[in-house]
Amino acid sequence: MSGPGEGPARLDPVLLDVLACPADHHAPLTLGTPADPAAPALTCTRCGRVFPIRDGIPVLLLDEATGGPA
Repeated sequence: MSGPGEGPARLDPVLLDVLACPADHHAPLTLGTPADPAAPALTCTRCGRVFPIRDGIPVLLLDEATGGPA
């Protein structure tokens, strides 16, 4: 399990396949951020929002996301 500064996040590949951005477009998510592919986060492939992964659990709340549309 990873937290900030604890190395790359690890998620079950099956889970990653079914997770989607909670915004209306429900686009797929990718591990890491554009600046740091090993960051403990998930990035939306459409809007660019970055969702944190805390203690190995993706936090898919729009209020917790960074980046993306203003």
